[in-house]
Amino acid sequence: MEFGNKILVIIPAYNEEKRIASVIRGVKDHLPLAKVLIVDDGSDDKTRRMAIEADAQVLSHPINLGYGAALQTGYKFALEKGYETIVQMDGDGQHDPSSVPELLGAIERGEADIVIGSRFLKTGSTIWAGEIYQAPFIRRLGMRIFGTITSLIIQQKVTDSTSGYQAMNRKALKWVSSDKFPWDYPDADVIIMLHRAGFRIKEVPVRMFENQGRKSMHSGWKPIYYVFKMFLSIMVTLMRK
Repeated sequence: MEFGNKILVIIPAYNEEKRIASVIRGVKDHLPLAKVLIVDDGSDDKTRRMAIEADAQVLSHPINLGYGAALQTGYKFALEKGYETIVQMDGDGQHDPSSVPELLGAIERGEADIVIGSRFLKTGSTIWAGEIYQAPFIRRLGMRIFGTITSLIIQQKVTDSTSGYQAMNRKALKWVSSDKFPWDYPDADVIIMLHRAGFRIKEVPVRMFENQGRKSMHSGWKPIYYVFKMFLSIMVTLMRK
């Protein structure tokens, strides 16, 4: 399927000087007509310079504001510039750019307003990449718990509620550009909010790589905060009309 030039790929990045250029090149290889926007979330390394040299547009936060804030900076830019479709992916190389057409295809065919790339979704009898994505036990447990909760609430199977590899149309873009979108870790709570707002959600299989010894945004004390925050956010979401 041929994709037009009204597509923006949004990539939040924090201290990714070693990987950001290869991520950008990978996107351009698989989506040559799309524009790439790097949201540099207060990096103190050469992330901004490396992204510019790789021919991406860059918006920079003066300080580190968090993953959700970086995403929303990209959303608002896309909305202001008139993009019809956006793809969001991480800047650390975990999201394989070869999966971008899978995400966009479901949007282009009108099957959903927001498409989530799942590293666990099977096609036939095999995983997308022909391999099983591995993660630490505690993280896998959290993924399963929030995936189960999300599936029960929206009455639709969700296998990867923590996936940041997504695509959405302009209708959904307007919603995530509002003040309802969380500034820190937008995951299961956002899927539930989108469903309750009437948006159509679909998962497609994508390939993701493991974080090979690199510092994760869920390292240190952050997993405890994440679990507490996510449960609280889901409860607040369900209390809203």
